[in-house]
Amino acid sequence: MNATDRTPADLLRSALAADPGRPLVTFYDDATGERVELSVATFANWVAKTANLLQGDLGAGPGDRVALLLPAHWQTAVWLLACSSVGAVADVGGDPAAADVVVSGPDSLDAARACRGERVALALRPLGGRFPQTPAGFADYAVEVPSQGDRFVAFSAVDAEEPALVVGGVELTGAQVVERARADGEVGARVLSGLPYDTWDGLSAGLYGPLASGGSVVLCRNLDQLGEESLAKRVESERVTVTRL
Repeated sequence: MNATDRTPADLLRSALAADPGRPLVTFYDDATGERVELSVATFANWVAKTANLLQGDLGAGPGDRVALLLPAHWQTAVWLLACSSVGAVADVGGDPAAADVVVSGPDSLDAARACRGERVALALRPLGGRFPQTPAGFADYAVEVPSQGDRFVAFSAVDAEEPALVVGGVELTGAQVVERARADGEVGARVLSGLPYDTWDGLSAGLYGPLASGGSVVLCRNLDQLGEESLAKRVESERVTVTRL
């Protein structure tokens, strides 16, 4: 944490400087059995590569709107911070027809085709795997992102007072995201979240709060497929201190 941080991307830079090796996002998909653990450094590397893709290949800059048609997933968290790095507005579940870029999971491809700008598709497969066949009209994220640079430098300065996030119909600036995240986060907490990313509460529990407070998140997708006993074991094994279900 750093008192001078003004955007979510600032929060990530401070976390990287403080302790790059600590876990930041641990992701479970209880429909597939997938578990992925990302340290601050690994997460930041994915963010840098994605921001380079967003800025360099997709031509997005400050003020451009990126519709994120994605579930609560570690790759969604990466895209949220990549948008902040570039200065683009992350519009969670936003209207693709009104977006400059759309980022879609496999279940929302038809809706995403309404975007007249750039389209990116995420297979959301274990280990970040690609589509067996790239959907027509889309770039496959898993194909495009590995070759991107590991360091990111924005072409234009990001203004913390400009819109950065839209969720649940509410528009927030970067500074407001940071302020809310700091208010929600518990210092050093390890949060298990089964909440979707379509509300502020879900985004805060599943990303921004832990990032702002020096904590970490165990982000669970399809948690309804896990029984109470197995959930209790996960809470114990992952050393969870806070649950948000």
